[in-house]
Amino acid sequence: MNAAVSTAVFGGFMVLTVVLGLRAVRGRGSGGGLAEWSVGGRSLGTVFIWVLMAGESYTSFSYLGAAGWGYKFGAPVLYVLAYMSCGYALGYVVGPMLWAYARRHGLVGITDMIAHRYRAPWLGAAVAVLATVCLLPYIQLQITGMGVVVSTISYGAISLNWAYFLGFAVTTGFVVISGLRGSAWVSVLKDVLVIGTLGFLAVYVPLHYFDGYGPFLDRIVAEKPQWLTFPGHDSGGLGQVWFITTTLVNSLTVVIFPTTVAGYLGARNAEALRRNALYLPFYNVLLFVPMLLGMAALFVVPGLVGADSDLALFRMVVDSLPAWAVGLVGAAAALSSIVPMAVFMLVIGTMWGRSVLGAIPRLNKGAAGADSGDGGGAPAGGRQKLWSQLVVVAAGALALLLTYTAPETLVRLSLISYEGMAQLVPMLLLGLVWRRLTLHAAVSGLVAGFTLVCVLVFGGHDPVCGMNAGIVGLAVNVAVALAVTWLGPRAADARPDAEVLALDDEFPRDGEPSRGGRLSPPVSS
Repeated sequence: MNAAVSTAVFGGFMVLTVVLGLRAVRGRGSGGGLAEWSVGGRSLGTVFIWVLMAGESYTSFSYLGAAGWGYKFGAPVLYVLAYMSCGYALGYVVGPMLWAYARRHGLVGITDMIAHRYRAPWLGAAVAVLATVCLLPYIQLQITGMGVVVSTISYGAISLNWAYFLGFAVTTGFVVISGLRGSAWVSVLKDVLVIGTLGFLAVYVPLHYFDGYGPFLDRIVAEKPQWLTFPGHDSGGLGQVWFITTTLVNSLTVVIFPTTVAGYLGARNAEALRRNALYLPFYNVLLFVPMLLGMAALFVVPGLVGADSDLALFRMVVDSLPAWAVGLVGAAAALSSIVPMAVFMLVIGTMWGRSVLGAIPRLNKGAAGADSGDGGGAPAGGRQKLWSQLVVVAAGALALLLTYTAPETLVRLSLISYEGMAQLVPMLLLGLVWRRLTLHAAVSGLVAGFTLVCVLVFGGHDPVCGMNAGIVGLAVNVAVALAVTWLGPRAADARPDAEVLALDDEFPRDGEPSRGGRLSPPVSS
């Protein structure tokens, strides 16, 4: 009976998810071109951008990993709060900068920006491949997370394999048709459930099991003090240096992460992004809940080891709540997998449809791009959108297949996902604000940094000397890029006439043209 009630509540929300996602493009015909599908027509306001970017960052890790890290290690899990808050602060500057550059030139992602900045379409394609390698593990992790959640809250009535397929089917069902706009609409439902369920659990669990926060915290201090200080309990050396370096590298990475940039480019104007950067840290307060509840589970469900520790929160939920409430919490956690999975799939599809399978025309001096933000004129834009939609299905299906057959393959790749993506920071951000950074320098730095990260991580040396391997790779990346810029070839690839950022041009007041009117919508070539 419990399984039937919980599954029915959960199933109802999954149906509502698909309906919301599909209705997002109601009244917009077939959904428009590539820009409408991939970045919401650059028309999303502050509220939609807020829920979308909060949804992309608040994944199944928040319910499973955050509670699991709190259960296993304790204090080191606070790095999530630190880097996300710092990343939002950086996003206050970086978000409007990337939005302005992309809008001026009709670009729809980081591969577009890189190809345009260095006038090298092949580089955009290469970055798309690299980013896909780093992003596919996140799709697999969301599929796995949703599977574990659904199987648990259904009291085992839904098997892991069916739960994996359900996550893939629901996400693909609306993202192929609705694109970023559909993800934003579903994010609204997700946020209502997440805020409601976590707010309830934050009050209920301490009262139900410990008679309040005071006795709960007193018990942690008395019985589990090692969970409250660095390096935590049995964390393998995740001390203060690791915490600082991980916060630094992750906060830099999150602002250029392809899914974050998709949120930036969907904004109606730069002011919406600035307001969003101010509001997003408030959402981070919710992350304290699964972290604390993970530590509460030390006393409620002791003895969980390995992957089972990630179920610490849900073991308490299933143990103490009625079936309909279990279904609600499960729906919130499942949507925390579906929304980021949708954006990951959308971004991979856009990168491949635009930069790899779709032709990016070489940009001549002064060319704004291919068309009015849609990449390649009406026929080419439609073709790129179709390619992108097909790649969405293929990427999701590949992640699903590997989840069934070889999950360890993507788990291994996930070890370098964030550290690997960090190596794109100099190429993208430094390249946009510093005209002298050359193509050879940017590529040399990327290769050096990414190679070092792979050697350190796969060689079992992360952290290295207490530091996050990503920050070591990033330091080498920047050093190599600077050295090659100053000492290497310049005439062929410096492109002194390249249209990189002139900060005073790129940041007009909303509603005003930039100097010379260059921020107006791109003119079709």
